[in-house]
Amino acid sequence: MLDVLAREYPETPSLLSHRSPFELLIGVILSAQTTDEQVNAVLPALFSRYPGPPELAAAVPAEVEKIIHSVGFFRRKALNIIGAAAHVRDVQGGTIPATMDELVRIPGVGRKSAGVILLHVYDKPAIIVDTHFGRVVRRLGYSDVRDPVRLERDVAAILPPELWNSASMRLNYHGRRYCFARKPACGNCPVAALCPSAGTSG
Repeated sequence: MLDVLAREYPETPSLLSHRSPFELLIGVILSAQTTDEQVNAVLPALFSRYPGPPELAAAVPAEVEKIIHSVGFFRRKALNIIGAAAHVRDVQGGTIPATMDELVRIPGVGRKSAGVILLHVYDKPAIIVDTHFGRVVRRLGYSDVRDPVRLERDVAAILPPELWNSASMRLNYHGRRYCFARKPACGNCPVAALCPSAGTSG
């Protein structure tokens, strides 16, 4: 199945626009419960005003809220990204940490967000359980759970670490291109022959 997906998605770059690890960190915090497109739309103005951890850490929350308003949950997210910038500045010496344990201590960062950093910044093995990944994994029959941590463990038990990154990204891309939440495009799906849910998902 992964071989088929490798041919379908030979390149799987991050869907969040970023020029630095810090920008990816802020982008992934903002991406909770919204689309990457909505986040990408606000990032240029945000980083023009607050280009690095020191500037964002010192920001007035109300000013940040105005910039990120369209991504939803903007008050909480403004506090999270300001807190994340302060953490990076004060605890990490301005650098983005490279371990799961350190990353999840940053305000607004859970295992999924930490996995994005580990994969795209440090090329470390990570299973990124987002909505698309979880949906495809369940339809393919590799797990039947909805809890992200348990689903991550189920996938980790099946795949060796060297395949975690490619599987995370290709299954994510596949959920966006074919395996939609509603009316999946099973008729055109390149792995339909390998999928126990093909033609049955509404």
